[in-house]
Amino acid sequence: MFFRLFNEIGIVEQLSRALLEARLPHGLTRPHFTVCNHLIRVKDGQTPLDLARAFQVPKTTMTHTLSGLEKHGLVELRPNPEDGRSKRVWLTPAGRAFRDKAIADLGPVFDDLAGGVDPGRLQAILPALEELRVFLDAYRSAKTGGPPRFGLAQVGRKRDPPRT
Repeated sequence: MFFRLFNEIGIVEQLSRALLEARLPHGLTRPHFTVCNHLIRVKDGQTPLDLARAFQVPKTTMTHTLSGLEKHGLVELRPNPEDGRSKRVWLTPAGRAFRDKAIADLGPVFDDLAGGVDPGRLQAILPALEELRVFLDAYRSAKTGGPPRFGLAQVGRKRDPPRT
């Protein structure tokens, strides 16, 4: 059951990624969109290392993505007042507009989706997907030693003992 679930999620992710990328402006990619979306959804002002950890990518990959966003005027990298060696990432008004327009450009796809799949059924599965995300986020943090946003006990599981 779990493999089938993750397989379906993976296929949906691949198909939805293609729908999004087809509507992005030339030179901008899904990682550019997802970073802008994350900065709006979670908060901007994060360090590149914070973002790399959140996306589970190497810092060099995140630096490359941020360079592209900065080149397009979608983010600003400002000195980190807490650590002069690092920077913090702030969305520009253009970055917020880019994210909002990308979502708006998906409107016709969402309209077609509403005609082909019952929106009520999709709404009904959202809590289960959110619970799965929270669990997997906490599980990852516990396994990698990263800072957990939620303790595993909060999602109904005990932490594994540390490996020796």
